[in-house]
Amino acid sequence: MFKNWLKIAFVNYRKNWLSTIINLFGLTIGLTGFMLILMHWNDEESFEKWNPKKDQIYGLQSYYKKDNNYGTGISIPMVDRAVKVIPEVKDYVLFHAAGVGYKMSTRNKTAYQKDGMLVSENFFNFFPFKLISGSYKNALKGEASIAISTTTAKNLFGKTNVAGESIKFDNKNYVVTAVYELPEENSVTKPEFVVLPFEQMKNDKEGWSTFNYGSMLMLSKNADVKAVQEKIVTEVYKYRAKVSSGELGITPEKYLELYGPSDSLLTPLDEMKLHAKAYWFGAGDFKTLMILFTLSVLIVILSAINFINLKTAQASQRAKEIGVRKAIGSTKANLILQFLMETFIICITSYLLSLALTELLLPSFNKFYDKEMKMNDWHIFFYSFVMVLLVTLISGLIPAMYLSNFKAIETLKGNFARSRHGVWLRNGILTLQIIISSFFIIGGLIVNQQVKYMMNKDLGYNGKQIMLINFSENDPKPWLKYERLKNEIRKINGVADVSFGEAAPGTFRYSNATMDYMDKSILAQLGSIDYNYLQFMDVKLKKGRWLNPDLASDTINNLLVNEAFVRKFGWSDDEALKIEFRPGFDNKPYHIVGVVKDFNVKSLKSEVEPIVFFHYRETDWKRFQVYNIQLKIKPDDIDGTVKRIKAYWQNNVERGYPFDYYFIDKQFAKTFETYHKQQTLFTILNAMVLMVALLGLFALSSLMIEQKLKDVAIRKSLGASDGTLIFGLTKQFLWITLIAVLISIPISYYLMNEWLKDFAYRIDMPVLPFVLSLVALLLLTFAVVSVKAYQATKVNLVKYLKYE
Repeated sequence: MFKNWLKIAFVNYRKNWLSTIINLFGLTIGLTGFMLILMHWNDEESFEKWNPKKDQIYGLQSYYKKDNNYGTGISIPMVDRAVKVIPEVKDYVLFHAAGVGYKMSTRNKTAYQKDGMLVSENFFNFFPFKLISGSYKNALKGEASIAISTTTAKNLFGKTNVAGESIKFDNKNYVVTAVYELPEENSVTKPEFVVLPFEQMKNDKEGWSTFNYGSMLMLSKNADVKAVQEKIVTEVYKYRAKVSSGELGITPEKYLELYGPSDSLLTPLDEMKLHAKAYWFGAGDFKTLMILFTLSVLIVILSAINFINLKTAQASQRAKEIGVRKAIGSTKANLILQFLMETFIICITSYLLSLALTELLLPSFNKFYDKEMKMNDWHIFFYSFVMVLLVTLISGLIPAMYLSNFKAIETLKGNFARSRHGVWLRNGILTLQIIISSFFIIGGLIVNQQVKYMMNKDLGYNGKQIMLINFSENDPKPWLKYERLKNEIRKINGVADVSFGEAAPGTFRYSNATMDYMDKSILAQLGSIDYNYLQFMDVKLKKGRWLNPDLASDTINNLLVNEAFVRKFGWSDDEALKIEFRPGFDNKPYHIVGVVKDFNVKSLKSEVEPIVFFHYRETDWKRFQVYNIQLKIKPDDIDGTVKRIKAYWQNNVERGYPFDYYFIDKQFAKTFETYHKQQTLFTILNAMVLMVALLGLFALSSLMIEQKLKDVAIRKSLGASDGTLIFGLTKQFLWITLIAVLISIPISYYLMNEWLKDFAYRIDMPVLPFVLSLVALLLLTFAVVSVKAYQATKVNLVKYLKYE
């Protein structure tokens, strides 16, 4: 029996070869997209799974009610107190800096080593990498201790067994206490070396409000996480408010309201990468991932719909076969099993083709997402095969039930085409397909408009031909280095101007502080600058004046602010110029001498933050954070100028260090990469959906027109013209398309409006995408169906009227 079923199946595949190709193509494309997105999701979920202590390690995130957001910053006294007073908190680790690099020297070699981390001494209690040499006990106990990876050990010493060896950098001698091997598995914590920021932590030891660190906590096994979160609020956050509020003369409750944090959140280590509200290493975008996954599933559903329609479209061709089989005793269950088997053969063939196509596309997909994914995870094969089984059941069972319900007498008489059995189901399926297609068209157009809007928006500054060069981090007095270099670099042919600004667009190296005026406090970004920096960047002055090198007060207690700062305090520009306020970064009042127009420093996704601009010599600590020099390059010979600057830098400034530079406009453009990728993926998915949708239209038009061929024959014999027949056959499809698009419009509006809410600078919801979706789908429907309708007008009258 099974062998006979296979013969019948392959006869029908060959007979309906076009339908077979359409089914294979649609399902292969759908399953390929599903597997690629599933691999991406699985890869994002796999971070830190290697860590044997992951079930006890939690990332600490603090909630600030006033700003309605989460932060990762914490101070040393706060985590110290958490360990002392909360029994469930057993240990903590602090992160001060990542991606740091130094020129390191050993007895035999000097080399620049990058990708280091500055952490607290308990780091290896949380991240027990495989130990190769030395010991983790007291590995980071002293200020002269360093632990290095096997890669760093080979780079500096040519071997890995180097515990006890000496390394010199940052004007100090360090002793290697441990050599470790980094895990091959995914982890955001893969430092090539780790060292204690001894002086920094020593200075911050008593600073309750010095939030210079990210942190993770080690909890006892089976600890009640929710209870620990509540204890952190009562025993740490409220205690800090009690300690610090007295200095400001306010109540602890008012302090919490003004400065926070007001609540805490603990997220397991292996969920931080994708699910954290905020992450010191940079949180993933779970929302976008879910959107992509949902869209990939929708494409599979569309492919399954096509399969259903094409299978039922063949009903009239197989009606007599089914009638004969029923007449000789075949049961309904046998017929259903046979049709399910035929569907499974198509689905499993599509699955095998999609595996090959996924392997073929994976290198490009990896490059697109900067990953190294491989098809070696059984979860990918298992879930994709489960999807195949679901598609088999859904797209096989409905046509199987439909076909097996044919009445033997009617089908053997040859008048099956008159049956309207299942017409509502098929119309509903087509409506669902067009709703999905309409959403993709509308969504794709809105995404394109939003990305184009961000790319063309006036950023409030001019970053063209401005080159930023980062200093190495080993200079004891970086501000003096900058002042010496700016005069020398100006002499290089092709350099038009030189300046320094801490809050440079496209950088993520900045600091914040609270700004207090009377009973109000806000958080503002600090922008230490040289006198000419804002003019250097073509920022517009709205009110007041620029900083002036001839005025001593401009390096003592004068500063400029942006419009966002003034708005946050609720002042007018004129009021701001008359006000003195106390900034959290200094112990003296400051006077505002100018208000500048807002300009984007971080990203167009978020609003411009309040920023204060002051000369770097106004505070002692900001002098030590002069970490770059910025050059305006003349446009006539940019490549030649860059080469001259590089040669000067490597020969006279930082010999042995990499020449770390970028152009500000190109660096800021990288903040759009995520949205460019979303735009690209949406465009690809749009193309896939439209292809599948066109195949779906072809499928259902084949089905319904096939069932109306006898009606066409009768009307044609009565003298109906081809044009009248074509319009009559396409009219129903056009009505279905119109209804489907009208249903999709509110759904698409809601979903795309939710997506746009993520952007501080966004387009108004446009009308054009909704109109274009309606027009495009109506035209496509008419184009596809009218071709099939025209073919129907050439029907053989004798064939369809011989029983009448």
